[in-house]
Amino acid sequence: MSKRDSLRRRGPTRTRYPRILIVSEGKVTEPGYFNEMQRIERRQVALNFESGMTPKTAVETAARLKREYNEVWCVFDIDSHPLVPDARQQARDNNIELAISNPCFELWAVLHYQDQHAHIERPKLRELCRRHMPGYKKRLPFVELFPHIEEAIRRAEDLEQMHKGRGTAGENPSTGVHRLVRSIRSRRPSLER
Repeated sequence: MSKRDSLRRRGPTRTRYPRILIVSEGKVTEPGYFNEMQRIERRQVALNFESGMTPKTAVETAARLKREYNEVWCVFDIDSHPLVPDARQQARDNNIELAISNPCFELWAVLHYQDQHAHIERPKLRELCRRHMPGYKKRLPFVELFPHIEEAIRRAEDLEQMHKGRGTAGENPSTGVHRLVRSIRSRRPSLER
């Protein structure tokens, strides 16, 4: 390559941000947490949300919209949804990631502050949320949670390993939210010509 060739103007480039779709059961808690995470941590990813769906509908929606995104996640609670096994299978069939919390997303919030290895019900988790985050209703105060996010990830991974060792994967208490958080935090924009 001659010096003249190296001085030639290259075509324009633009930054392409990774696009992640999060389809959630909750309309307030989950989208609020991830939007605040992106804002406070200044993540350079484009997060899009669809919310207010049952697990099966969430996976169906994710499968329909999948082509437009680099990564697609469904975030939902176990609750008493009868079609969770169907939703899991459909997610596997369509290469859609799942971040399931058992019993609910508030477990993820509590893990920012404490270990939780024993079975726990939703009302007790809400009580713990109010204890750790006075004034908690449905919206999680990410600014308060942020300093403890690595602890929450470690605690969620410990729970995952505990259940794996017992052969009880996904049982109460468990959450897969840490995998989604790690994925968002690891994404970097790329340059496109």
